[in-house]
Amino acid sequence: MMIDRVQLSKRLAESIHNYPVTLITGPRQCGKTTIAREIYRKMGGTYFDLEDPECPLQPEIAKTVLKEIRGLIVIDEIQRQANLFPIIRVLADRPDADAKFLILGSASLELIKHASESLAGRISYIIMSGFNIDEAGVDSYQNLWSRGGFPNSFLATDEIFSIDWRKNFIQTFLERDISQLGIRVPAVTLRRFWNMVAHYHGQIWNAADFAKSLGVKEDTARHYLDILSETFVIRQLAPYFENVGKRVIKSPKIYVRDSGLLHALLDLRSFSEIYSYPRFGFSWEGFVIEQILNLTLSEREAYFYKTHAGAELDLLITRGNRRIGFEIKYLDHPTPTRSTHIVTNDLNLSQLYIIYPGELSYSIMDRVQVASIKSLKSILGKEDLLSR
Repeated sequence: MMIDRVQLSKRLAESIHNYPVTLITGPRQCGKTTIAREIYRKMGGTYFDLEDPECPLQPEIAKTVLKEIRGLIVIDEIQRQANLFPIIRVLADRPDADAKFLILGSASLELIKHASESLAGRISYIIMSGFNIDEAGVDSYQNLWSRGGFPNSFLATDEIFSIDWRKNFIQTFLERDISQLGIRVPAVTLRRFWNMVAHYHGQIWNAADFAKSLGVKEDTARHYLDILSETFVIRQLAPYFENVGKRVIKSPKIYVRDSGLLHALLDLRSFSEIYSYPRFGFSWEGFVIEQILNLTLSEREAYFYKTHAGAELDLLITRGNRRIGFEIKYLDHPTPTRSTHIVTNDLNLSQLYIIYPGELSYSIMDRVQVASIKSLKSILGKEDLLSR
């Protein structure tokens, strides 16, 4: 079974048209190579895979090889040869340049640092993840929540294969991928840390708690958090505290980005086990947040809000002067709470949506609407939040 990622393909085609260089980054196995090869088949060009030991794009001859090529040039696993970025800049700046570069890599900040230093003003960044609810289909949202969005997990023939794939992904990521990115932290240490994050999923980051449990300094715990954030397996959701005259939480919330990986880390192998988990509501919260951010591309405008008095909003997206809030509840019939009233007024929200797994969507008070997970794309479009 293949899932056509229409909007993502459209974004990539527009980026390739408008920029000399397009960088696709994101976690391993999220489908970067698949979609790049699809574009390559449609547009033609030349494809280089730097994982292939016989790839002709070796450092000592890379410029000579690339300067003769016209059309689309796809370079996969670019993080293996960061020395290519200055060469790409020179070739992209040629007055008569008629080549476009599509480059793929799995690391985050370090990769973007190399790219931005060499390719400022010439490059477009596209951060990719697994399937979202629009691509998977709204009627499949439960499977997407349970298995996560990695293609091999979501499309697995049965639950056993899906959970096995995710557990193997975690092991390979820690034992091979991390070291290949030049990160020198023992796999067993990062595994313990990642498991702790899974149990803290949806909670406020507390470096002291993590450091004490791991027997390390707080700076070391923060370093581990940054490693897993920069490789796209953990999300740090920033707190919102601008122009709010109240004492608010100023540490980030932490989530395992992919709900399938979260369930594998917690050893939750079926829906019955997920529902039996005491904190399964936080799993639902993280899943819905990822769907919203995937559909809106609002990572830089996304926050949570929490006061020391207890008022809380799961997700806030700012667009210009507008503030759109999201509460995420796994309930049959959500109702407004005292916190709902407080955050709507504290933040002067344009609209607050309570996202739940039911079928109906309806208004429950001024500027507050209950919305089905199945209507997510519709309400984001209504608020003009969908990515274009």
